[in-house]
Amino acid sequence: HFGEFFKSVYFERLIRNTFSINLKNLVFGFPAPILFALLLNEVRSQKYKKFVQTVSYMPHFISAVVICGLMLDFCKTNGVITSVFTAITGQEASNMFSHSAYFQPLYVLMCIWQEFGWDSIIYFAALTGIDQSLYEAAEIDGANRWKKILHVTLPGISPTIVILLIMRIGNMMTLGWDKILLLYNPMVYEKADVISTYVYRIGLMNFEYSFAAAVGFFNSIINFILLILANSVSRKVNETSLW
Repeated sequence: HFGEFFKSVYFERLIRNTFSINLKNLVFGFPAPILFALLLNEVRSQKYKKFVQTVSYMPHFISAVVICGLMLDFCKTNGVITSVFTAITGQEASNMFSHSAYFQPLYVLMCIWQEFGWDSIIYFAALTGIDQSLYEAAEIDGANRWKKILHVTLPGISPTIVILLIMRIGNMMTLGWDKILLLYNPMVYEKADVISTYVYRIGLMNFEYSFAAAVGFFNSIINFILLILANSVSRKVNETSLW
């Protein structure tokens, strides 16, 4: 089964798409909740801060079916995202999910929109653990807000950031199949087909359970290797690690 998967015409495409989407999620999605937490932490009004936090959490609790339905609606020919995109680029309006080049950026954008508020909770918790006397000392030394963030806030939450980064790297080859199945179509298979959707098709639609299990196991092995490597590098660089 492993040999059959490695020789499959889909192997290169599945690995490339899975890694590409996860890499985009890591580069753009991972910093989003950190930036959100840092910016909201600077807000002095507690009522406004709680309101913004509550609104940012809401998409996390919306069903994947509804989120994907909204995204498809936003990206249709006369959708909001399509209208903004055509206004900026000057291109002719068309359904953005009919173009394979747009699928991955749109998918990453949707994931950020749904999860950045929820993911920021742990950073807000880390921010509350920073000793306030450090800010007072920095202010006495003449530090402005930017300097406080750079020299007090970021070092204070850096262990949390590193641990979550290691865990994210350990899932670099894992991608939920549900949202992709709800979004993709034959016109975007080249950029949208990933390991999890392939396992779904082979295992549940073609009833090749043992082959699908082998592909899933291969995926887990790659994630395990990436987790070990990320943890080892982190332990050597900054002495923060999972174990």
